[in-house]
Amino acid sequence: MKQVLHITSSPRGESSVSKKLGNAVVEKIRAKYPDSIFKKRDLANPLFPHLEEAQINAFFTPAENRTAEQSEFVKLSDTVIDELHEADIIIIEAPLYNFSITSTLKSWLDHIARAGHTFRYTENGPEGMVKNKKVYLVFSSGGVYSEGERQAYDFVVPYLKKTLGFMGMTNISVVRAEGMSVPVVQETALQKGIESILVE
Repeated sequence: MKQVLHITSSPRGESSVSKKLGNAVVEKIRAKYPDSIFKKRDLANPLFPHLEEAQINAFFTPAENRTAEQSEFVKLSDTVIDELHEADIIIIEAPLYNFSITSTLKSWLDHIARAGHTFRYTENGPEGMVKNKKVYLVFSSGGVYSEGERQAYDFVVPYLKKTLGFMGMTNISVVRAEGMSVPVVQETALQKGIESILVE
């Protein structure tokens, strides 16, 4: 039995390509591991909050020294970090918006990237603490960014691989539905993405 965490970040509804592709990943995982338990966190509804000064100050205050108010400020961060640690498989839907990730996905990363919780500093340098996870990055875009002249404009996949890897998540597969605005290519882009899904 697998614990699966499914992160969605597109503000669009059911027309979202990243959601369609992400759901296809879910179905293939469900087919391979039928007893799996799925937890979904939609970062767009309700809107996942950006960090504020009060939260950051609470993060850097030792737990035993926090005020009651500061303890409330860290609750959401603690919750999403617990979800991350509990999962065996993590699906992250990451549509390309203006060459990067959505602001809500960045906010989620800001809440989970905490020293002492998802990474730590050692005498040998930083060490990720979120290990032994399988991550599926679900990427969608209007253009083609996996190759060619636009590849240099993809700040989604490289950024997520580095950031997640820093926290110990290095077993990452990328599933792409790209070229959704390119004539001819768009007709088969989603289906090709679905067909490329390989569940480990």
